[in-house]
Amino acid sequence: MIHRALIKRAISEGRAKLLEHESIKLLESYGIPVAEAELASEVNEAIALARRIGYPVVLKIVSPDISHKSDVGGVKIGIDSDDGIRSAFNEVISNASERAPGSRIVGVLVQKMAPSGGIEVIIGGLRDRAFGPVIMFGLGGVFVEVLKDVSFRVAPISEEEAYEMLSELKGARILSGYRGMPPVDKSSLVRIILKVAEILDENPEIDSLDLNPVMSYTSGALVVDARIILRSKG
Repeated sequence: MIHRALIKRAISEGRAKLLEHESIKLLESYGIPVAEAELASEVNEAIALARRIGYPVVLKIVSPDISHKSDVGGVKIGIDSDDGIRSAFNEVISNASERAPGSRIVGVLVQKMAPSGGIEVIIGGLRDRAFGPVIMFGLGGVFVEVLKDVSFRVAPISEEEAYEMLSELKGARILSGYRGMPPVDKSSLVRIILKVAEILDENPEIDSLDLNPVMSYTSGALVVDARIILRSKG
């Protein structure tokens, strides 16, 4: 199974987290919809990937030593041409080298840019020492950063409980349609929540995972960023 191989490889290399392209492949192996992405080791490979995936794309630095890519200038969005790839590819590597000196750079992730018009949400989970796997859902952006508008459940959870998580938020009306905004596809979000619970249940090596943002649309949902942390030994 691909997700087991990814986890074992990271552990064998002494890493505390999966690299982003590995996290994406793990999510895909569970049937979670993710914005298509591939790792490029050099600029011509990045151009070829962008042509295959389809412009516009996002470039992200991939390094086991860099947790917050944007903080080091390691993310470029809305790239819509081969020339844009050439410029952005070199820039994200240069920025990461200058702002995070000594960091190991594996390559650059080339990712399809998510369609506009969605509502950002966050879906995650962690392994609590007392309760075991705990699942979290919240609205993204300012809602989670400032208002802490999130809901929690101890896994395993049912489909009914996952729907309850959506309804418990202070901003729940945003998901149901508000002031001319159409309702989002709640069933797609529920499926991702249940899959996150399944991932934690089946992979005890995973300490936490954070899908943020997940873009929620009137039809479907799409994970844009994924962070998976592995448990430390002992």
